[in-house]
Amino acid sequence: MDFSTIWNALDQFFTYPLFTVNQTPITLSSLMFFMIIVSVFWITNALIRRFLHDRILKRFKIPLATQYTLTRIIQYFLLFIGVIIAFQVIGVDLSGLAVIFGFLSVGIGFGLQNLTSNFIAGLMLLLEQHIQVGDRITVGDTEGDVTEINIRSTTIRSLNNIAIVVPNSEFISNTVINWSHGDPKTRLEIDVGVSYNSDLDQVMDSLLTAAKEHPLILPHPAPKAWLLSFGDSAWNMRLLVWVGDPQGRRQIQSDINCAIVKNFRKHGIEIPFPQRDLHVRTPLPLPISTTGT
Repeated sequence: MDFSTIWNALDQFFTYPLFTVNQTPITLSSLMFFMIIVSVFWITNALIRRFLHDRILKRFKIPLATQYTLTRIIQYFLLFIGVIIAFQVIGVDLSGLAVIFGFLSVGIGFGLQNLTSNFIAGLMLLLEQHIQVGDRITVGDTEGDVTEINIRSTTIRSLNNIAIVVPNSEFISNTVINWSHGDPKTRLEIDVGVSYNSDLDQVMDSLLTAAKEHPLILPHPAPKAWLLSFGDSAWNMRLLVWVGDPQGRRQIQSDINCAIVKNFRKHGIEIPFPQRDLHVRTPLPLPISTTGT
């Protein structure tokens, strides 16, 4: 077998039409060119994104979340341009982007609704910026910090340092608590019960002192102490404080709880156990039968 025969066999193998897109036959060689062009744009995109992040955006002191959003949008835009050029190189006409939307509709028809909805939801998250990288959020029973927003999913680092991958559509269709969005101040409500024999003024003063002595409690709005209700065995008190960073609120609440216990012991204020009255009745005597069996 000579070289020309081998060359003709390889030529037929790489130029054999696999399928047709918009009346354009797609061959193995065209697919290879397509992947090469997309890969070049992918690598170039990574270099450009790193240059923008390290050399330009940091100089303007733009917030990290905004930097992340800008670089992601630029990444998707460049990848989109790369795909368009790759299609043009292999001969597929994408005038009016009709073919791309056709691909999306075909994908939806083949059960890719979730992929499409997650992609659109990811774009909405980046553009609306209701959820940004670094935010403390709660989704369902999961609380953590947003570490990455990708094209299909968002990564949350939980309080136990576990990476949780959540589909982007979950943030659009479900209720999400964003502790960091807008004004990051968060109010803590700390409930405690005290004995009815306590000095109410001393209780109020002890609660407010525990709040004001903590360095991370905001002076404005000022802490407040409420007599919330009258329980079965205690006055139900509530201490209201404001913190500036929601990510540290659990530790702050623990610190204040400890300070309350110390202040109560210092002033002889009792935190009572639940009390229940137990009434014991003498059972009635059973009648004694006089008849035999």
